[in-house]
Amino acid sequence: MASDTKTTDTLNSLLRGEISAVETYLQAEDKFAGNTDSDALRRMRDDHQEASNQLRMHVRDKGETPAHGSGAWGTFAKLIEGGAKVFGRAAALKALKEGEEHGVNSYESALGDRQLPPECNTLIRDRLLPRCREHIQTLDRLMQQQ
Repeated sequence: MASDTKTTDTLNSLLRGEISAVETYLQAEDKFAGNTDSDALRRMRDDHQEASNQLRMHVRDKGETPAHGSGAWGTFAKLIEGGAKVFGRAAALKALKEGEEHGVNSYESALGDRQLPPECNTLIRDRLLPRCREHIQTLDRLMQQQ
């Protein structure tokens, strides 16, 4: 039972991070409305929404209740993004990149959890972690264009 609780906690923590990412990208999209970069931001937001749905499904498959909000990380992300809105697009992109780097660290840490079910490991290793890394590359490119 303890391993199931730890697994659910890990999955819900990752889910809260993804919910936070969706919220942060939504805020950033306002800053980039009408700009060609908004399409890239929307695609990354959609990736995080899909990741949220996949993690939510894995928590439900374990018979547990998925997290509904972004929690403490969401509050922190909102503060960072709120400051970025005041300081401009470059700051917003930097805040998004920091969030993606946090996501990479969270996923890498989760992969070190030997109690995580194989299907969750596969999802993280093959889809979620590579997407976060791709997002970092995209954000780097967008920052260079600023």
